[in-house]
Amino acid sequence: MSTPLPLLVLNGPNLNLLGLREPEVYGTQTLDDVRALAEERAAQHGLTVDVRQSNHEGQLIDWIHEARTGHCGVLINPGAYSHTSVAIRDALAAVEVPIVEVHISNVHRREAFRHHSYVSAVADAVIVGAGVDGYALAVEWLARRVRA
Repeated sequence: MSTPLPLLVLNGPNLNLLGLREPEVYGTQTLDDVRALAEERAAQHGLTVDVRQSNHEGQLIDWIHEARTGHCGVLINPGAYSHTSVAIRDALAAVEVPIVEVHISNVHRREAFRHHSYVSAVADAVIVGAGVDGYALAVEWLARRVRA
């Protein structure tokens, strides 16, 4: 059996500041902690992850396009772009691999502008408010889809 392509784990704007920015909302774990968690959980399923972060919408879109042929699934925390980016939504709609949207905080308990996500409409699953454990849950879900 051949080794599957890696899972693409994308992190949007300001997630490079995890552990520093608003720890009362996002916790104290860093993006490196998220990477380690995703790597560990993927390895339990014989998978690998390709973890990336950008504060730039166009860069995220280019990476989403790469997922069409270079990845077996996409886990995306689009950050604030969830609520503003039709372009990221459209790129994800074209990928044709399983997609999970993850948010560390419960966006539905926050400001009203965070209650709508363009990404949710094209995601196969959405995990909200589970902290960084949401990444592990998303990897689990994607691993089951990839192995099915």
